[in-house]
Amino acid sequence: MSIVVEYARPKVNLTLAIRGRRGDGYHELASLVAFASGGPTDRIELDTAAPSGIRVEGPFASAIVGENLLQRVLDRVAPHLGGRSPGTVTLDKNLPVAAGVGGGSADAAALLRALRRAFPDLATTIDWQALALSLGADVPVCLAGTTTWMTGIGETLAPVTGMPALAGVLVNPCVAVPPDKTARVFRILAAPALSNDTPITAAPRTEANPARQIAELSRFENALTAAAAQVVPQIGGVLTALADCEGCRLARLSGAGPTAFGLFDDATSAENAAVALQRSHPGWWVAATTLG
Repeated sequence: MSIVVEYARPKVNLTLAIRGRRGDGYHELASLVAFASGGPTDRIELDTAAPSGIRVEGPFASAIVGENLLQRVLDRVAPHLGGRSPGTVTLDKNLPVAAGVGGGSADAAALLRALRRAFPDLATTIDWQALALSLGADVPVCLAGTTTWMTGIGETLAPVTGMPALAGVLVNPCVAVPPDKTARVFRILAAPALSNDTPITAAPRTEANPARQIAELSRFENALTAAAAQVVPQIGGVLTALADCEGCRLARLSGAGPTAFGLFDDATSAENAAVALQRSHPGWWVAATTLG
């Protein structure tokens, strides 16, 4: 078949620590990353029988500005295709842009998976993880697509097993964010230089029971939250609204925001909270989901 479909699920940083700034300017981090299912996702369709090109549609298509990361994916893979056309890529953009849930990175990873399936001869001739890292720090973990303890600048991945599925709600205030949002957040954070004395960040324990898992996660934080709220002040209101929902046990920011997530007792509580938040804040993007 000439058509391959892959889905780009939202990436959620359940925890995020910044260990320090390296000499090359990159920041080393430690983050427990999960992926949301059961809610909105971006959809990538690759038609290898069609001419090379990229089409973008969906509710957040118009929010993409500048170079589309999908074009960079095609450019990096093109030398390996031996003159073959990769085909037409259609992105159905259902996730907010520059939202802290890895939308662009998840789209790039989904396209990498689609290309790997469409051209099986490339499966072992391309270092897909290295290619993913060359596209962005979040792309490798999105390519893996499973619950992961992520360290370094995003290149060191350790799969996490045994963590239960957690009922959650994702909320984005749908406000304009600066194109250099993440860079601004890190400038405000002003992380110290990384040194040999910088302690290793321990990963959260995994617990079979969802309530105990949430209690374990509550011991950790997102180190970018205060800085991100200076760049996008609406983040504070989103976190407060989530925390005030009945059944919400933990409210945190994902990545550099402005999307936040709440963890709930069960799926019913999460769904009820999503309905209530959408009713009280009709301009927000709200999605009940399962994280894990």
